[in-house]
Amino acid sequence: EMAEKTRKPRYATKKINGDKNGGERKVRLSKHPRSYPTEERPRKLRSRRKAFSQHKRRLRSSITPGTVLILVAGKHKGKRVVFLKQLETGLLLVTGPYHLNGCPLRRINQIYVMATATKMDISGVKLPERLNDQYFKRMKLKKPKHTEGEIFDTKKEEYTVSEERKEDQVTVDTQILDVIRKREDKKFMFGYMGSMFSLKNHQYPHKMKF
Repeated sequence: EMAEKTRKPRYATKKINGDKNGGERKVRLSKHPRSYPTEERPRKLRSRRKAFSQHKRRLRSSITPGTVLILVAGKHKGKRVVFLKQLETGLLLVTGPYHLNGCPLRRINQIYVMATATKMDISGVKLPERLNDQYFKRMKLKKPKHTEGEIFDTKKEEYTVSEERKEDQVTVDTQILDVIRKREDKKFMFGYMGSMFSLKNHQYPHKMKF
């Protein structure tokens, strides 16, 4: 014979103090949920919005590969950089070069740049294939746990530039510097790319041609 399944009691009897409280009360062991779902299975509603990956990437007509851009925001604002290509997310890939103004290979939104009339012929420049959005993804720095390292070591990891990035920086910048050296105005261009953009009194950017 199969042993009968023992059912757990639904209610528990609790004693209650006080002459007029009845002495005891039944309390439900498993409480009911406060609210019940209106549908047994939640269904996904259709959205008319397109996913970010399906958005059209538009680029200003004044920005073409080899255009010298002026950064107007961020850590390197005021510096002149060379535009290399547009990435899948729509961000611009630029470089200083690092040797001239300290701006490394980085991504920037086109709303934070001013395009100039100065252009370089970078058709012969070969960019490493790994230079994509995933390559520039920000690393998460973690604090060491108590089980790892010393007891009082609670500082976060510090970001260090990888050898891969250093190698790619040298590869790209060497080619860009060679392009500048081939120009007739190479002396002016070296000084131009290394100088910071600034405005003085009574200089209005909307009246200037860059």
